[in-house]
Amino acid sequence: MRVVKLGGRAQADDRLAPALAALWRAAPGSLCVVHGGGDEITMLQHAFGVEASFVEGRRVTSARDIDTIRMALSGAANKRLVARLTAVGVPALGLSGEDAGLLGARLAAGLGMGRVGSPERVDVELLRYLLAGPYLPVLSPLARDVDAADGSALNVNGDDAAAAIAAALGAGELVFVSDVAGVLVDGEVLSSLDVEGATAAIAAGTATAGMAAKLQAGMVALERGVPRVRIGDLDALFDPARGTVLTPTRSLV
Repeated sequence: MRVVKLGGRAQADDRLAPALAALWRAAPGSLCVVHGGGDEITMLQHAFGVEASFVEGRRVTSARDIDTIRMALSGAANKRLVARLTAVGVPALGLSGEDAGLLGARLAAGLGMGRVGSPERVDVELLRYLLAGPYLPVLSPLARDVDAADGSALNVNGDDAAAAIAAALGAGELVFVSDVAGVLVDGEVLSSLDVEGATAAIAAGTATAGMAAKLQAGMVALERGVPRVRIGDLDALFDPARGTVLTPTRSLV
């Protein structure tokens, strides 16, 4: 089982749908896709007169922003990606983490980010039912607030959602696909980085914003039993040796 998290810019590449189709055909029922769409959300926020802001690579989200994020992610980005996959013969099924309570989250503590959630649970039975179909789940990372009685939603960072889903499914690999070839040091891609090194890179400011969020989510996935986490660009889907492999420190083995 492989979980692939797609950044917004990677979704614009014409090679994406064929690459995912090749993975699917090689092992039907063994792939789950989680996607972001940060630039699309930001553009829509600007159209509504809202200035986007971030803390540690995660979007500050007001209650009003939730509907904007639904429109950008669960609406436009999700359905566009599903259409492209269906066009190349993949039985893709677009879902939001809100659908059937697939992804449950709680308000992220301590960051003052508004309606931003930390993943609390994943409905693995629903995902496994779909995969057995076999359908390819394509998920936008909004979540149901497990502490709200009215079905309120929380915005979950796509990297955090992918890590939670990979751990819940017992995935053999979690791949973060973005517009960079991996973790860069002095312009060179690191082939591997252990948790201690990742923590140091975040603390030193070498890894910031989106890359810091990927490293943090990747460390969570490792802690929860995902044996392999990789960060790379779209070519990482074609080449299993490409990108940066995040490895556990000895204390986590």
